[in-house]
Amino acid sequence: MSENDHLDAGLQYHSGTKHSYQSLRMHPHTLDWDNKPLLFKIYPTLEVTRLPRDFHDSGRAALAAIADLPAPAQAETIPDLETLAQLLFFSAGVIRSKKHEQAETFFRAAACTGALYEIELYVVCTDLPGRAVPGVKNQPGLAAGVYHFGAAEFGLRQLRSGDFRQALVDATGSDASVVHAPVTIICTGTYWRNAWKYHSRTYRHFGWDNGTILANLLAMSAASNLPAKVVTGFVDSQVNGLLGLDPLREVAFSLIAIGHTQATPPSSPEIPPLELPIVAYSAEEIEYPAMRKMHDASSLDSSDEVAAWRGKTPAHEFPAPKGTVTPLQPLDNSRIAADSIEQVISRRGSTRKFARDPMTLPQLSIMLDRATRGIPADFLDPLGSHLNDLYLIVNNVLGLTPGAYAYDWERKQLELLKSGEFREKAGYLGLEQQLPADAAVDVFFLADLKSILQRYGNRGYRAVQLEAGILGGKLYLGAYAQRLGATGLTFYDDDVVSFFSPHARGKSAIFLVALGRSAARK
Repeated sequence: MSENDHLDAGLQYHSGTKHSYQSLRMHPHTLDWDNKPLLFKIYPTLEVTRLPRDFHDSGRAALAAIADLPAPAQAETIPDLETLAQLLFFSAGVIRSKKHEQAETFFRAAACTGALYEIELYVVCTDLPGRAVPGVKNQPGLAAGVYHFGAAEFGLRQLRSGDFRQALVDATGSDASVVHAPVTIICTGTYWRNAWKYHSRTYRHFGWDNGTILANLLAMSAASNLPAKVVTGFVDSQVNGLLGLDPLREVAFSLIAIGHTQATPPSSPEIPPLELPIVAYSAEEIEYPAMRKMHDASSLDSSDEVAAWRGKTPAHEFPAPKGTVTPLQPLDNSRIAADSIEQVISRRGSTRKFARDPMTLPQLSIMLDRATRGIPADFLDPLGSHLNDLYLIVNNVLGLTPGAYAYDWERKQLELLKSGEFREKAGYLGLEQQLPADAAVDVFFLADLKSILQRYGNRGYRAVQLEAGILGGKLYLGAYAQRLGATGLTFYDDDVVSFFSPHARGKSAIFLVALGRSAARK
């Protein structure tokens, strides 16, 4: 039996990192600001290749790009260097910055817990062309290789020269999307950068923060008419070795295969160890063994294990509604905001204060509809299946009775579980913060964690957190596309489940996103 099949590890980690009213008071949170980690990974001995910034706006409306399913695989859909740069910029790039007296704050394209940006991106690709401009000499492209994306400089540093795509084919058990992808982006999690603030709970945040990046990547790929698929089944040691990672500090968490080429990759060159120095994140890094233990317990050790792991999503039965049901009421297409996905990502942020103004039922409907149309991922088969269930506390939505609701993915409707004014309860559940109390609606992600782990092993814990992050990222984009606000939050785990029970009995709290009108924009 592999480590992935010892299911107690996943349940113990989740239980051991729960928040409660008592735990926060027994373990008060303090931050060592003098030891705050650097927010960028820097290889001081490698030259950086700057990426082009003169992007061409896709013109694809954000609310369409969020919902679009992957473009069908065609003979050749190979992104050029400018398109790759655009994908990287609008998923993990620095969108804007704000200077203070003694510092500068950098705002990234995707939301991240604590704005600590612990997810790093790497590119494994074949030769990519430059953008062809009529009447102008073709721009230079990108040579096949393994690259690290430097968000600070908006550039790439080459870690290995040559076509190493076959190494990813081997590591993923010959996943078809990886076999035919000219580009695969690897997302990794850096423990200390997030654990500085969140300690052992960081491993949950790997899924959330990686997921918001993937939500942007999927939307941008759709806008660029590129096939894209999230891949979470791979041999961890092989992918970590390809990138030259120190697994005690940084680990591969997910892959996304982008584009399609009919030709299969050649044999990979030799993969000697990389001994590349990086700039230290802090003077001291504190270890939190629980999160590393969770990652090791969810790792896959061979291609056979990957093949055995990959398969259909567990049967998901949503109980028949017993209460009042309200169908979604999507906005008429003529009234949908036409802002492009690039425009929406550029202005996206995390709301710091909500006005208590209402949103409308059509606005909420279109966010839920667009976010839940399906995620192309190897752990969600068939497309459209899901691991998380959505529960809502509705505070102020015109056309919807205030109260607690369950969202039915298949029927596209909301079931009223109990009516009432629950603003203060929402604030308490959201770690006694004002944001969920002031929001128009709070969306809680809950999942049957035991059945997920039984099907996927401990690897299922990565999958359920990652899916929640992707869905949350889609809700973010859906809100900002309609000039609304959003923010991701943490919560009192067991109190959330108790509040939505008996409907949610036996489930586990995974994530929370608050939606509403920003007080700053009122």
